[in-house]
Amino acid sequence: MEGIIEELYYGNLNPEEQIVPTDPEYRPINRKISELIEDAKRRFSESDFAALEGILDLNGESNSILAKASFVHGFTMGALVMVEVFCGEGKDVKE
Repeated sequence: MEGIIEELYYGNLNPEEQIVPTDPEYRPINRKISELIEDAKRRFSESDFAALEGILDLNGESNSILAKASFVHGFTMGALVMVEVFCGEGKDVKE
């Protein structure tokens, strides 16, 4: 891998594609969501299911916006921590 600055420049950094949740509840929850969606598809009318899909799509967009904001905030906080560490800002550390 090239340096991180070059990777950023070329658009090769896609953290959302590399995130793999390790929480043991993640996969079972998603399996349950899939099962419930399939059940709704069988039970709902076409128009009701289309409305549900619309809601789920909007919820996905909302979650994506929140995830982006969380990433930006976390990245910014991490950078500020590094600035403070390297510039010696804040309280002095007693040796």
